[in-house]
Amino acid sequence: MTAKPLFLLTDPAHYEVSYVINPWMAPDEWSRDRAHHQAAAREGLLALKRALEAAGAKVRVMAGVMGLPDLVFPANAAIVLDRRALVARFSCSERQGEEDVFLREFEQLKREGFITAVGTFPRGVFQEGAGDCIWDQNRDWFWAGFGQRSVRASLDVIENFFGVPVVSLELVSPRFYHLDVCFLPLTGGEVVYYPPAFSEAARAKIRALVPADLLIEASDADAAAFSVNAVNIGRSIIMARPPERLKKILEAKGYEVTGIDLAPFMMSGGGAYCMTLRLDRSRDEKTSAAGLNRAAAGVP
Repeated sequence: MTAKPLFLLTDPAHYEVSYVINPWMAPDEWSRDRAHHQAAAREGLLALKRALEAAGAKVRVMAGVMGLPDLVFPANAAIVLDRRALVARFSCSERQGEEDVFLREFEQLKREGFITAVGTFPRGVFQEGAGDCIWDQNRDWFWAGFGQRSVRASLDVIENFFGVPVVSLELVSPRFYHLDVCFLPLTGGEVVYYPPAFSEAARAKIRALVPADLLIEASDADAAAFSVNAVNIGRSIIMARPPERLKKILEAKGYEVTGIDLAPFMMSGGGAYCMTLRLDRSRDEKTSAAGLNRAAAGVP
């Protein structure tokens, strides 16, 4: 029997929007109805947990920490593959306190046998976890963003630690500060992406490596709804409530789309993918035959 996917989430008890480190963050709006937003955040996290479990996953929830509100976005905690974890270094001072918290969590996961090796980036080499480094199980490589929060120097560290290819994509918009808010590889081999988030060179690279029939361009509305920031398990896709256009495109390709109200987290610039970190990601993971070996030959 295939093991269930395992995802890490963070309890939102200490979540709030109290500072601005990206254009989506709205602390004034949060403070106008703090109690409502906190209650909605708790419900949103529970809805996400239920959706993950309904899709066949297991969920591990770590405790939040007072004063570290963005700890609710563990996608930024680390890059994880083949039971090896490379823990993030944050570029914004507001999030740097998360590094030790996540490092302790991964050391605990190692003690429990979920992880076999824990590494860190050199000081000054900023890289913000799976939010900027997304495994493509069909193509057997990482897509890695740089240019906003993560630096180009992080790419060699990732490649050396995991021993797998890394395809770099330059991000050019502060609104799309991590790769996961504008880029989503799917299990069938398709890739959903928002072209304005990328440099022309990055767009050309995506088009060269992903056949045209597998590319899905997200609209402005899709990106603003954080629908590209989604979790894909098999044929299930879990996302913040998507525009009907994108939902129909994905359903026509055979996916079951579950939309969740994640408005409190979108006020910090995050959606479903940001709120999760898959801990069991493996190069040996089996996928649908349709998506396998569809990549263009070679990695630039």
